[in-house]
Amino acid sequence: MALMTKIAAPGDKLAHLSACIDRVAEHRDKAAFAELFDHYAPLIRSYSLAREPGADLVADELVQEVMTRVWLKAEKYNARLANLNTWIFTLARNCRIDYLRRNSRYVTEIDPTDIFNDIEDEGPGPFQLAQQSRVQQSIRAGLEQLPKEQSEILTKVYLEGKSHQQTSEELKLPLGTVKSRVRLALQKLEVLVTR
Repeated sequence: MALMTKIAAPGDKLAHLSACIDRVAEHRDKAAFAELFDHYAPLIRSYSLAREPGADLVADELVQEVMTRVWLKAEKYNARLANLNTWIFTLARNCRIDYLRRNSRYVTEIDPTDIFNDIEDEGPGPFQLAQQSRVQQSIRAGLEQLPKEQSEILTKVYLEGKSHQQTSEELKLPLGTVKSRVRLALQKLEVLVTR
């Protein structure tokens, strides 16, 4: 019964977020928009990241643009045509395409990596630190809810950076068992973290 509740939770979250978009559309509810922003901003940012210099800045800019469009176009959302995730990620895709089109006009002979070599990295920005902290808290809470043997294996593989083979040898378990527990634990953790 508990597993069914955990599996049903992501749908409950989507229903709650859909109610938030309705409140934004009808009443310009800032608290509802804040909930949408907290949920979707990290997802859009991850979706927007590319492996190029300045990608973090581009991703943050795209998050702002997408969430601004969500605020301005909330009344145009139609749940009969698409679920909320699909609608928001369509906006994100379109914003990213627009951004790439806008910025591809300015082709230069300057190698962007030369510009960034002289700039010292000051570490992650406040947006990244806040997101990282939320993700870490969520993962820690999820790890605590997993069975001990699964939590232990995920800790060794992902937090300590050990290979499946090293974990197998250290815990004196067959390699196949380690891989199975990792896969099962990740599936359970995904359900627990997305609740």
